[in-house]
Amino acid sequence: MTDGGPAYYMVNCAHPTHLGALPIIEAPWRHRIRGYRANASAQSHAELDAATTLDAGNPAELGRQYMKLREQMPRLSVLGGCCGTDHNHIVAICEACLPG
Repeated sequence: MTDGGPAYYMVNCAHPTHLGALPIIEAPWRHRIRGYRANASAQSHAELDAATTLDAGNPAELGRQYMKLREQMPRLSVLGGCCGTDHNHIVAICEACLPG
């Protein structure tokens, strides 16, 4: 069904702020990204590697950032967490992204 290509792509181990400001344009790649697993912290990978303590970030803010990502990537449906996330982040993502 995919003619040998991937069915979809995922972004892993990157905080939503690492994407920068995505342009609001209609582009085929927006429909190919179906999954996103963000780090809890907005720090760069270099900063995280040098850190001596865990930066848990802000779960509620991360949830709002996921909601914005879903507006920009209409097929984004596999949501989760990566480095530094815990159940608080997952709850915040669900509360922000699931229909009321």
